[in-house]
Amino acid sequence: MMKRLTTLILGFLLLVSSVLRADEGMWLLPLLQKYNIQAMQQKGFKLTADDIYSLNQASIKDAVIIFGRGCTGEVVSEQGLVLTNHHCGYGAIQQHSTPEHDYLEDGFWAKSFEEEIPTPGLTATFLIRMEDVTEQVNAAFKPEMSETERNKAATEVGQKIANEATEGTHYTADVRSFFGGNQYFLLVYEVFTDVRFVGAPPSSIGKFGHDTDNWMWPRHTGDFSVFRIYADKDNKPAVYSPQNVPYKPKYFLPISLKGVNNGDFAMIMGYPGSTQRYMTSVEVEERMKIINANRIYIRGIKQEIWLKDMQADKVVNLKYASKYAGSSNYWKNSIGMNKALKRLKVYDFKVQQEEEFAKWILASPERQQKYGNALELIKEGVTGRKEYLNASQYISEALYSGAEVVGFASMTRSLADALKNNNTEDISKISNSLKGRAEYFYKNYNTPTDQKTSKAMFRIFMENVPVTYQPDIFNTIRTKFKGDVDRYIDQMFAKTIFTDSVKFYAFLDKPSLKVLEKDPIYVAAASIASKADELRKLLTPFNEKIQQGQRLYIAAMLEMNQGKALYPDANFTMRLTYGEIKDYYPMDAVHYDYYTTLHGVMEKEDPDNWEFVVPAKLKELYNSKDYGRYGKNGTMPVAFISTNDITGGNSGSPVMNGNGELIGIAFDGNWEAMSGDIVFENNLQRTISVDIRYVLFVIDRYAGASRLIEEMKIVE
Repeated sequence: MMKRLTTLILGFLLLVSSVLRADEGMWLLPLLQKYNIQAMQQKGFKLTADDIYSLNQASIKDAVIIFGRGCTGEVVSEQGLVLTNHHCGYGAIQQHSTPEHDYLEDGFWAKSFEEEIPTPGLTATFLIRMEDVTEQVNAAFKPEMSETERNKAATEVGQKIANEATEGTHYTADVRSFFGGNQYFLLVYEVFTDVRFVGAPPSSIGKFGHDTDNWMWPRHTGDFSVFRIYADKDNKPAVYSPQNVPYKPKYFLPISLKGVNNGDFAMIMGYPGSTQRYMTSVEVEERMKIINANRIYIRGIKQEIWLKDMQADKVVNLKYASKYAGSSNYWKNSIGMNKALKRLKVYDFKVQQEEEFAKWILASPERQQKYGNALELIKEGVTGRKEYLNASQYISEALYSGAEVVGFASMTRSLADALKNNNTEDISKISNSLKGRAEYFYKNYNTPTDQKTSKAMFRIFMENVPVTYQPDIFNTIRTKFKGDVDRYIDQMFAKTIFTDSVKFYAFLDKPSLKVLEKDPIYVAAASIASKADELRKLLTPFNEKIQQGQRLYIAAMLEMNQGKALYPDANFTMRLTYGEIKDYYPMDAVHYDYYTTLHGVMEKEDPDNWEFVVPAKLKELYNSKDYGRYGKNGTMPVAFISTNDITGGNSGSPVMNGNGELIGIAFDGNWEAMSGDIVFENNLQRTISVDIRYVLFVIDRYAGASRLIEEMKIVE
C-alpha cells in the first residue's frame, strides 16, 4: 500500500512539474538570482541578474514601462523615446485623428520635437522597486476571518505600507496579492503624465490582417507605434507644459540589427495582465460554457452592427475603430480559447491533476486538516453561482457595453444621490467629473449605431436571461410595450437628454433630479444597476468560497513544491519570461517557420479587402528591394515567434537577445495555444513579435523619419 501511495505521489509531482517545464514561467524580478539566472545563462543569456533588476544601479527594468493602463512599452533612446504596439497606441492615434487628418488610415510622423502631440490621459509608469511584505500583511489576518474580511485587512495594511514607502516622495505604490493571497509584494512606481505621440504607420501596416489574422501565425503585421516621455527641467514627472523637456531615462535599450535564428535565446519583460494556471476543472468548464460562450455570442452580434456602420461611414469608423478593436480582440480570443481547451483536453488534464491532488492530501491527516476542503469549496462556489454569473455577465456585456448610452447614463447615479441629499459640494464635483467623461463619450459615439445595437442587445437579454434575473424595466417592455423591444428603444432614444451632447452639458450646468428621474434612459440605467447590485450580493457568498478554495489549493501546491522555482499567476506586475526563437508543427504534416518576410505581405495583398490593403509606397520599396541596412539576403524580415510565456498586458513588451539588446516587440499569441492562460502548452505555445528590423525599416525607409533612428543606439 505504501509503495503504491508513493508511486501516486511521485506521479502527481511529475504531473505538476510537467506544467512548469521548458520555457513556461512569468518570473518575479527580485527572485531571478535565486531561481532563474543559471538556466537563463545556459540558454544563452550573457548578462547577470543585476543587469536585469537592481536597486543600486541602472538596469533593464528601468527601460520597461507600463504604457497607458493596459500595455507595456520600452524606452529606446536617451531622450525618452518609447516603442510599443500599434494596437496599444491605437486609442491615442484615434484620439488625434479627424476626417481631415486620419492618422489611423494615413499614419503620422512628427518631423520635430515641436510636432510631437500631447496626449492627455496617457501615462508612462516605471517600476522603482519590489519588496516582499508577506509577513507584515499576514500579521493582520486572524483564523476566523472570512475572505471578505481578509481582503479588507490586506487592503488596510497594504495602504499603510504603501504610504510609508512613498512618504516624502513623488512616487506611488501599492501592495499586491500573489499566489492566490499566499504572498504579498509592495510595488513602488514613478508615473509620468506628459506622454506625446511621435509616430505610427498607417493601419494598413500597423494592423495589417486586422481580425482575420488576429491571434494567428504566420503573421505580417507591423504592430508598433512611437511615443515620447516628457519631464520637467529636473527630469521629474510633470503635467503637460510647453516648457517640459524629453525625459532622460536611467537606462534605455540598445537595438540589435543582427537578426534572429532558430534556437536563439529570447527574453521578454513586461506586464502580463491575467493568467489562471491554477484553475480547476469546474472553473475550466465555467469559462468555456458561460464566460467565453456569452462573450462570443453577445460581442459577435454587437460587432456585426458596428462594423456595418463603420464601413458605411468614415466618421463612424473613426469613432468606433478603437472600441471595435478592443471588443473584437477578446471576442476572438474566447473563440480560440474554447477550441484549444477542447482540442488539448485541458478539462481532462485538470480532472487527472485533481485526482492525484486528492490522493496526496489523503496521505497525511495534517494535509487533510489544512487543505482537505479546497477543491470542494471551489466546486460549491462555481456550481452555486452559475445562474447569477450568467445574468451578471449579460448585464455587463449586453446592457452596459452593448447599449452604450445606458452604460454612460449609469455614471450619473452618484449625481442623483447627491441631488437627493441636496449636497451642493458633491453636486458640483460630480457634475465637473461627468463633463470630462462626457467629452470622451460623445467624441466616440454615434446615436443611430447605438440605437440599432441597443435593440439587438435588449432583445437577446430578454431571450437568454431568466425573467427572475431581469431588471424591472423589462417588465415595462412586456406590459406597456407588449414585448416590442424596438418600439421601447425608439421611444427611449427619442425622449432622452443622454444622446445629445448639447442637452446633456446644459443639464450638467443646472443638474435636476426631476429631469433625471423622468429621463427614460436614466430610468433604464437605474433599473439595470439595481439588478446588477442584487446579483453582486447573490454572487458574494459563492465567490468567497471560490476564493478561499483557491487560496488553500495554491498554498498546497506551494507546500508540495517547496524549494522549487514556481511563479504566481499574472496580475499586471512586471515579469520576465525567457525562451528561444523556435518554429513549430501546429498539426499533422504542417510546419510553421520561425519568421515571416515582406514577401508574405505581398502574397496576402487584396485591394478589395480592407483588412489586406498594402500601401503603394511599401510595394515600391518591396519591388526595388530598397531595405537599406534592415534587410537580410535580399529579404525584409517582418515578424518572428518564440517560446516565451506571455499574455494580454505584454503587448508592446521588448523582446531581447542574450546581450539584452532589443530584437522585437511582442504583440500576440498563436491560435493553436489559446488555452495558454490556463495551461501552458509546451509544444505549441508561441509569442508573436514584430521584428525590430521591420520597425526601423518602416520608420526610416517608408516614413523617412530618420531623426528618430539617429537618437537610437543601434548595434550592427
